[in-house]
Order: sequence, then structure tokens, then C-alpha cells
Amino acid sequence: MIFSHTKCSFLSTWQLVLSTWYSVLSTWYSVLGTRSLVLSTFLLLLPLINLSAQCPTEIKAFSAGEKVTYQAYYNWGFVWIHAGDVQFTTTQKQYVGNTIYQFEVTGNSVKKYDWMYKVRDTYKSYVDMETFSPYWAERNTSEGSTKVYESYNFSATEKKIYSLVKNAENPYKRDSINAKSCTFDVLSAIYYCRTINFEKYKPNEKIPINIVLDGKTYSLYLRFLGKETIKARNDNKSSKANKYRCIKFSALLVEGSIFKGGEDMFIWVTDDKNRIPVLVEAKILIGSVKAYINTMEGIKYPLTSVER
Repeated sequence: MIFSHTKCSFLSTWQLVLSTWYSVLSTWYSVLGTRSLVLSTFLLLLPLINLSAQCPTEIKAFSAGEKVTYQAYYNWGFVWIHAGDVQFTTTQKQYVGNTIYQFEVTGNSVKKYDWMYKVRDTYKSYVDMETFSPYWAERNTSEGSTKVYESYNFSATEKKIYSLVKNAENPYKRDSINAKSCTFDVLSAIYYCRTINFEKYKPNEKIPINIVLDGKTYSLYLRFLGKETIKARNDNKSSKANKYRCIKFSALLVEGSIFKGGEDMFIWVTDDKNRIPVLVEAKILIGSVKAYINTMEGIKYPLTSVER
């Protein structure tokens, strides 16, 4: 059945960026080809200190109040299906005495398909506003009959990440992971990619990034591919779709149940100070997925990349 594969497109088109940007992080979480997970509340009692003193960011591309939404499409043969919707939000709050960004992304299947395969995914990440070092991350997903939980607490003094995973394979697994400086959870990795100054890279140059996912760390990379002008998808026939001048890059994926691995994910972000992803495209084991920009509000800078 076609719709048995639609889960791939929710946050998957993002995670990744990286996601991912998606899966929305179904964008990076799916992008890295894994199942979803959540948090056990008592882990919040652990002392939380960010993993590294500073994770360098060259561009301040977003601020509290930003909200960006996407429509995820799944392709099977000649058919494109609007399978899900994804929303990214950025807010500001205080956490363990520090001012932080709270990133949150939600991914839902289109309601008319819920009876076939219902998806309700949520990811959260707390990141220091000044240093961009992650403090805490949570993944809470419900896909069909599968529910998974995952949380990460980042400790700088011990150079470790404390994880809690709860899924069908691990009814309850608590662990500690040795980690390099500036290792990101999937959601904070997506936002970190928006802070990269691509102007200093040449086409085909690699940009390394470290990710923690499913209780393991991965050394991945982005590949800068140059610049392109692309046309956004527009299902409203009464208005003309925008064209965007974009920076294009690919992301190395982790082989898993959805992806073959390799550089089969492509991301286009606006070529202006906002660095907003407008299109994410990825090949999967069966078909392909795309996430198109739908709406944006509260962006930090004028959207100068639009061509009308």
C-alpha cells in the first residue's frame, strides 16, 4: 500500500536537515534513518552543563519568535502525495540560569490519512543563546502503533552525553556516551547549519558536523554545492509561486531502515541572512520525499532572496 511508506516524509525530510530540516525532523531523525524516541522526566534532575564552552556560529540567522512551516510530500512511482505537515518554532527562555533558545518541531500526518497511518512527532532542543552549545534534547514520537522516547543531557565537565531511550527494542535504556565538543542532537544540528558562512567554502568542500542519535555519535558532513535559483511549490492557483536565490548543499546520511546512506539528501536555503530552508529533497529505500516551504513569520531579516 502506498501510504505505508508516508512516515518517511514527516520529519525525515529534515533531519537532517541534516534536516534535516524535518523531520521535519521526521526531517533529520528520519533522514538519518532511525526510529523516534522520548524523554523520561526524572532525568531532568541530573545536573546539566553544556558539553562545550562554545560552538562557533558565524551568522545569527534567527531569533525568538520565528515560525516556519513545511508541507511534506512522498513520491511513489508517478504519484506525489501530500503526506504530512511540519512546523519549526524558536522561543527564548531561562534554563539552569542561562538564556537559551528553545527549538521545537512538530510533524503530523495529514488527517485524512490518519486512519491508515497516524503520525504525531515532537522534537525539542535547548541551546545556549550565546555559545550555541546544547544543554538538553527530547524526541517524542508516535507513528502508527509505535511509540518511542529519547532524551539527552549534555555535560561539559565530563565530556559526556547522558541518554535515556525507550522503544520496542529497548524498553528502558539509560546510558552515557563519550562525545566530542560541539556534538549536536538532530534538531539543534539543523539550526546550527543555518549559522554556517557558506561564502568561505568552494563548491564540493565538506563541512564536518557531529551528531548524537539513537544513543550513538556520528561524524557526518555537509557538502557545499554552490548556488541555485529554485521555484517554491504553490498549490494556490490564484497566486504566483515565489522564486528564491538559494545556497545548495548535500548531507551525508546514516544508513538505516529508510535511507541507504551516502549523500542522497539535498537542501536549499535562502541566500540571505535568514538562511531559511525552502526545499529539502531525499531519496529513500522506496521512492523519495520532499519538504517545501509553506509559511514563515517572525524571521529576523528582510527576505532579500525572493525573486518575483
